[in-house]
Amino acid sequence: MSDVAATAGVSLATVDRVLNRRKGVKPRTVERVLKAAVALGYMEAEERERLSGPRPPNVAFLLPKGGNPYLRLLGDKVRAIAETSLRDDVPVRCFFIESFDAGALATALRHHARWADGIAFMAVDHPLVREAAEEVADGGTRLITIVSDLPHPGREAYIGLDNQAAGRTAALLLGRFCRVREGSVALVAGSRNYRAHAEREMGFLSLIEEAHPGLRVVGMREGHDDRNENYRHTLSLLEQNPDLVGIYNVGGASDGIGRALREQGKGGDVVFIGHGLTGDTRRLLIEGTMDVVINSDPDQTIAQTLARFSRPPDAPSNGDAQRPLAMEVIFRENIPPQLKG
Repeated sequence: MSDVAATAGVSLATVDRVLNRRKGVKPRTVERVLKAAVALGYMEAEERERLSGPRPPNVAFLLPKGGNPYLRLLGDKVRAIAETSLRDDVPVRCFFIESFDAGALATALRHHARWADGIAFMAVDHPLVREAAEEVADGGTRLITIVSDLPHPGREAYIGLDNQAAGRTAALLLGRFCRVREGSVALVAGSRNYRAHAEREMGFLSLIEEAHPGLRVVGMREGHDDRNENYRHTLSLLEQNPDLVGIYNVGGASDGIGRALREQGKGGDVVFIGHGLTGDTRRLLIEGTMDVVINSDPDQTIAQTLARFSRPPDAPSNGDAQRPLAMEVIFRENIPPQLKG
């Protein structure tokens, strides 16, 4: 590579970017490097032909790290794609960012925009993130929000559920499943800084007020998708509200809520609805502690994101960018098989 750099009259870093098809190299420089590489016998003409063609976009996924099993599952699937991709596939990498930290996400957006053509991220609704998104988009990096949106002219699309509809669905089911017309219901969230969680809360509250006025909402507890925090919140809710008849977990770490319900002998009495079909929620459904899981297929989230990045930014989307992902409503009796591998 040093010989190629010297012959082409460029830096070693530029040769690395050309051979690994990274952004930031002018087409004429690419051709000069490839010509030198062939002349020196560093590569065959066939390889030069491949590297001369349009390169697939480099894509980064930025997800919150922490105790949310659904987001871990999503990250594992992205990393599996990265490890098994063929050389002409869209190059994908996945990074976990400190959860609920707008500053950390803004820093990550700017950092990964140096090499990524496109960034898919679960947005924190905060001025720091909006400012970073505008800066990165103005620099030419394409942005797609997943799971939780950040309405902003710099982002190209949102891929995820209609979260307000998800909240209304949860309220409809919880109200129907309750055996009483009056009682207390509670909400647990990761953080309202995620628009997805705030929208689910909004949808839930609106339908409860419309259709089930006898159910009293006792307020939102933020558990930061931590099973131990959710466990303590649930114990407190049960102690302070003897008439508690339902819990809606708009975020993750449902196993903490399920543990508290089991310990207090309330697993069959309190209607429990949550999000994301993962190992913990599957187990809670089967044992009867959880009644409903609202799910969006992580494979579809990834597939639609990569398909969008594979098209030119100005290509017609056929409405895909505006159509939310299909909402799966899963009960104990319709749990899909747990596929291996």
